[in-house]
Amino acid sequence: MAQYLFLSDEWLDEARAIRAEYNGSGVPVAHSIRMNLVISEVPFGDGTVHAHVDTSTGELVLDTGHLDTVDLTVTLEYAIAKSILIEGNPQAAIQAFMSGKIKVDGDLSKLMVLQGGTIDPAAGEVAARIQAITE
Repeated sequence: MAQYLFLSDEWLDEARAIRAEYNGSGVPVAHSIRMNLVISEVPFGDGTVHAHVDTSTGELVLDTGHLDTVDLTVTLEYAIAKSILIEGNPQAAIQAFMSGKIKVDGDLSKLMVLQGGTIDPAAGEVAARIQAITE
C-alpha cells in the first residue's frame, strides 16, 4: 500500500477518497466544532499548512484552507498534529498543550468536549485506513 506524507496533496486526495467511501455510514459526530489549524514545521512546501476541522455537518471533515467563521484556531507543530490526528495519541495533546507547544485562540471548551467522545466503528475503520496510508 502506498504511503504519503501527512497533509501532502497526495495524502489529502487519498484521505478524501477513503472518507467518501464511508460518507453517511457512521454515527454522526455528537459535537459540532469549526476549528482552523495552523500547522508549522511541515516537511514540504513553505513549511506551514493552514487547515481546518469541521464537524458542523455531522461528519468529520479535515481539509486545507481556513474557514471564515470558527469556534477556535489551534496552532501546533507538524509532528504534534500527526501524533494527535493520525496516531490518536491524546497524551501527546496534553503534553504539548501543557508545555506551550499548542496555542489555542477561541473557545477552548469546544476542543475539550471532543476528547471525551466515543468513536463509532465506521469512524474507527476510516481512521485505521488513513493511518495506514500515512508516512
